[in-house]
Amino acid sequence: MKAVIIGAGAVGYHIAKALYATNDVIIIEQDQETCKRVDELDVQVIQGNGANVSILSKVLKGTDILMAVTGSDEVNIVACMAAKLIVGDKGKLKTMARVSNPDYINKPVAKRASIGIDVMICPELAMASEVAQILAIPSAIDAESFAEGKVEMMELVVSKGSYFANKMLKDLYLADSCIVSAIFRKDDVIIPHGEDSMQENDHIVVIGQPSAMKEIRGLLGEIVGKRSKVMIIGGGIVGFYLAKLIANSETDIKIIESRRARCEDIADKLSGVLVLNGDGTDITLLKDEGINEMDVVISVTDSDEKNLLCSLIAKKLGAKKVIARSDRSDYISLFEMVGVDSAVSPRGATVNEVLKLTMGTSIGTITTIEGQKARIIEYTASSKSKIVGKPLREVKFPAGAIVSMIVHNGRTIVPRGSHVVEENDRVVVFTLPSSMEAVEKLFK
Repeated sequence: MKAVIIGAGAVGYHIAKALYATNDVIIIEQDQETCKRVDELDVQVIQGNGANVSILSKVLKGTDILMAVTGSDEVNIVACMAAKLIVGDKGKLKTMARVSNPDYINKPVAKRASIGIDVMICPELAMASEVAQILAIPSAIDAESFAEGKVEMMELVVSKGSYFANKMLKDLYLADSCIVSAIFRKDDVIIPHGEDSMQENDHIVVIGQPSAMKEIRGLLGEIVGKRSKVMIIGGGIVGFYLAKLIANSETDIKIIESRRARCEDIADKLSGVLVLNGDGTDITLLKDEGINEMDVVISVTDSDEKNLLCSLIAKKLGAKKVIARSDRSDYISLFEMVGVDSAVSPRGATVNEVLKLTMGTSIGTITTIEGQKARIIEYTASSKSKIVGKPLREVKFPAGAIVSMIVHNGRTIVPRGSHVVEENDRVVVFTLPSSMEAVEKLFK
């Protein structure tokens, strides 16, 4: 497949990194220094304006997908529109634009086919939605739903004395409709079997139907329905949208924002949310606002360094759980290493949307776990899929992947070796990056 990426900043670079090994990738970037950075990847780099019709005309022949992900919404929109006009109605080109201005988009992912944009994505809103899902499950550091809510995923930390600590999988008393799909132990990823045990500080991924996941939350001592206290540091796009998403839940929300005018704007738009004009690193302010009583503190300013500092201060002052925004994905493991419970990146959602467009099969939800260490992908099996019509034990499944859950005619199933996948089944697969290509071939 041939892909053109306009913009080689943080988002564009990571998209190229995810695609270049198995695709023909061209990057268009104006800044000379940024062009040098992507030279380390095996891709063609063109220095210039990605919205320039002359440049686009030279690279679009045979292109399957164009992704405009510069820091300018207008450049991204114009580039997609121009590309569609150049290719014409008979072209099969797919376009994606990264957009951050709420005037253009009011949800994480939207379609604007009428103006030449197949997918419009707002990374900031997508990240806010991801954090809202995590907040809905206090025990989790990551959460996602699949198959229209019939399957849920939770990532948990095994704490000292918890139900999972020092137990082998075969000794767990879990519902038949859920499964431990992975164990992350320091730099290792383990796809577990019955004899594998879970140790303190392991991160584990549990996948199952919603009723079973509620039972697990009970085993972890979570009180379902308890009103929680949340503090959001940073009232920008992410902070505002996150507060808006959770405002009607059983949550008491405080927002700390340094810009007075922005505080007034948020207060006017969000009734029932306490908005404070101040600095999220002000220890006196944080103490006065009861940070030690907070169930969750989320730092989502535009500065990775400030988010890290705010999170560490919050943790030190007694906040139960801290979540930090990290625009640089290579910081995520560092954040978690020094005590942040969960670090999230707005670019991860963008990369996942790109993968949906490029994988060429019927993909539902796709989510990235532990930075880029693993992915969980929801496929819809077709009559031509190699996985269909034979017992799973006879399918040559790669060692770095596992079928975690199947939804058949609305019924959620934890598959065994004897299970046969049928056409139109929703199949939820946990996979390491090294196994993605092999898994993809099973569903083509």
